[in-house]
Amino acid sequence: MAEATAAEPMMDASGVPLKVSLRRAESKKRRVAMFMVLPLLAFILVTFIFPITQMLWRSVDNPTFDTYLPETTAALLEWDGQSQIDDSFYEIVGAEFGQAMRDKTLGKVANNFNRTMSGGKSFLIKTGRKLKKMETGPYKDVILKADKRWTDMEVLLKLKTASSPYTVDFYTKALDYERDNKAELVRLPDNEQIYVKLFVRTFVVALAITFITIILAYPISFLMASLPARSSNLLMIMVLLPFWTSLLVRTTSWIVLLQTQGTLNDILVWLGIIGDEGRIQMIYNMTGTIIAMSHILLPFMVLPLYSVMKTISPNYTRAARSLGANPFVSFYRIYFPQSIPGIGAGSILVFILAVGYYITPALVGGQNGTLISNMIAFHMQKSLNWGLAAALGGILLGCIIIIYWVYDRLVGIDNMKLG
Repeated sequence: MAEATAAEPMMDASGVPLKVSLRRAESKKRRVAMFMVLPLLAFILVTFIFPITQMLWRSVDNPTFDTYLPETTAALLEWDGQSQIDDSFYEIVGAEFGQAMRDKTLGKVANNFNRTMSGGKSFLIKTGRKLKKMETGPYKDVILKADKRWTDMEVLLKLKTASSPYTVDFYTKALDYERDNKAELVRLPDNEQIYVKLFVRTFVVALAITFITIILAYPISFLMASLPARSSNLLMIMVLLPFWTSLLVRTTSWIVLLQTQGTLNDILVWLGIIGDEGRIQMIYNMTGTIIAMSHILLPFMVLPLYSVMKTISPNYTRAARSLGANPFVSFYRIYFPQSIPGIGAGSILVFILAVGYYITPALVGGQNGTLISNMIAFHMQKSLNWGLAAALGGILLGCIIIIYWVYDRLVGIDNMKLG
């Protein structure tokens, strides 16, 4: 009887086995937790994951030819690119080009092809005009009469490349490569390279701003963490005050301060440091970009540093002093290592924000202060080359992920603290 009783499972108050009851309770807790997280998950999907996925898709998607010239696209993709193209290809081109010209859709295809071949737009439009009034073939003679380049293998190879529904040409363009007459990738000459130089400039500027904000924010944060609460709160208000002012207002204020006839130059002339003819150009160049962005991003370095420094007990440095260490040694060996997590957190915030800034460089940077984000905005808003803009954004995203990974390997993301 004792053995039988010991073998029976333990029951809860309702007569359900205790293990089953515990599993049900844990399952219910997980469902409740998942339900509470669902709004945040939906927000992240809608505002973060979906836009990034769409951007990456846009960077390789090339549907223009396949949408407006489906039969021509199919014929080009079936062609091996080496043998002489069949006469049937010209009949397909004649029928579709004429219809596309009448539907006023050939211009979209021509604009797309112009990114692959210089003069490609006029090449296709001129052919379309000749075919616009033709309802039936044969078309080959008319096409060749419109432009003899229709028999040029190099042009046809470029047309085949441009007609592919998926392309890496946006990425190659973003890395300053182009396709030669044989449709092979070659690097652009140094005087024509744009985007790689802008990427390098962007990361150099972001690193410089990160370093400057560390130098400026460290003593401010140290002072805030050391002062009594009343004084510390007053300083905190002064740090947060820029957040209550429009970014546009703060940026244009720097234009007033830094321009040649601005406040700062007037003070330097009044003090006799420079002459009236030797006013310093501090705006519409890289100097203005770094100064303005350092001021705007400084609070993002101060706040993580302050939140970490506030948790560092002053007893550590006092103990070091009591054991014979001078103030510098006690700070360098005891206090500073404990503040490194705050430096790491602030550096990540400032660097990533600096890499993506485009309003401030656009207003105060001029031509020499342009960053890659300004070029992305240009292609999104003016040139309407969304594929290239998406490719530039994808490369920038990849670089940020790599830097984040390197930081995690060298420092450890677990050592980064926001407080």
